[in-house]
Amino acid sequence: MTASPFPVLRLKPKANARAIRHGAPWVYDNELVLDRRSKSLVPGTIAVLEDAERRPMGLVAANPLSRITARMIERDVSVAIDQAWFERKITRALELRTRLFDQPNYRLIHAEADGLPGLVVDRFGDALVVQPNAAWLELLLEPLSAALQQVTGVSTILKNAAGRTRSLEGLDDENTVLLGDAPDAPIMVSMNGASYAADLTGGQKTGLFYDQRPNHAFAARLSEGADVLDVFSHVGGFGLAALAGGATSALCVDGSAPALALAEQGAAEAGFSDRFATRKGDAFDVLEALGQEGAQFDVVICDPPAFAPGKAKLEVGLRAYERLAKMAAPLVKEGGYLVLCSCSHAADLGKFRFACTRGIGRAERAGSLIHTGFAGPDHPLMPQLAESGYLKALFYRL
Repeated sequence: MTASPFPVLRLKPKANARAIRHGAPWVYDNELVLDRRSKSLVPGTIAVLEDAERRPMGLVAANPLSRITARMIERDVSVAIDQAWFERKITRALELRTRLFDQPNYRLIHAEADGLPGLVVDRFGDALVVQPNAAWLELLLEPLSAALQQVTGVSTILKNAAGRTRSLEGLDDENTVLLGDAPDAPIMVSMNGASYAADLTGGQKTGLFYDQRPNHAFAARLSEGADVLDVFSHVGGFGLAALAGGATSALCVDGSAPALALAEQGAAEAGFSDRFATRKGDAFDVLEALGQEGAQFDVVICDPPAFAPGKAKLEVGLRAYERLAKMAAPLVKEGGYLVLCSCSHAADLGKFRFACTRGIGRAERAGSLIHTGFAGPDHPLMPQLAESGYLKALFYRL
């Protein structure tokens, strides 16, 4: 019998091997027997995971510097993790997206749910933005990049190294060009009848938030003939979709002047400039000012960054969501709609809904919940990983 070329990581006897066999993708440091040899593994090393009885369970990406010490990447321990392996994974992911979307603008790889833990790839036509958020991807960036080009045929691949996850893995924050040339201007992306300007090199995350696409569409259906307020608008996600849906006006609020400039560019591209306005400032400050001005809107949408990025920030985050709902609800006309979103995986749907409903009540408003939205199908949810179901959008009629 040929010896495995991979080092071995072994589960402790009390670790839940069954959960891992049934698809749980992460193994934490306290579930593993970590001796001097395993602790000295180079972050990103591919290893064989064994149960306490030394039975192989699959190949994992190991990082002794991370609390998530092993990420399951392949059940077959005899497989080579090379360019061909990446091509098989990417081809499978691409087949889903081409079935779902008629334009090549989508999340191509959504980490664990697409079988590539820690990897996020967003597609903007002929360009890909790659976020390798785990150490093993950094080590295998060359075959990964080659496989992405081979499968998709794109001419530009950019590496985006921003994000909290990379620092937890001990990785750098240096953006680089992996293929072709970085675009020297924002790329225009069409979604739900609106045009969005995506800054692939200087914008937030990969340049655009594709996950809200179905929620933008639902909000647009409520917005015909409506005055719309889009708070934490980034590049105009909800506001521009509302205008495409026939809104009378849209006011986008964000703390970032560059993001609002991109929103204005998207409005101009679609011919919405005469119905579109922006207001720069802290969202809570602007909500307070609008309240003092007596402003009222038919549809108010709040899509903040993660107030509860982890369990340690959960209570603080829930109070922030409650406060946001309390400040936004008075701005909604009677019979109008309030949309409240969360991208905090630590705040599950029940806790988030409770906080929002309590905030609406504290504003002395009452509302019925008419729709609950989640991320689009290019952001598939891995049932064994609660963190992959991070996005929630609550649509209230007040």
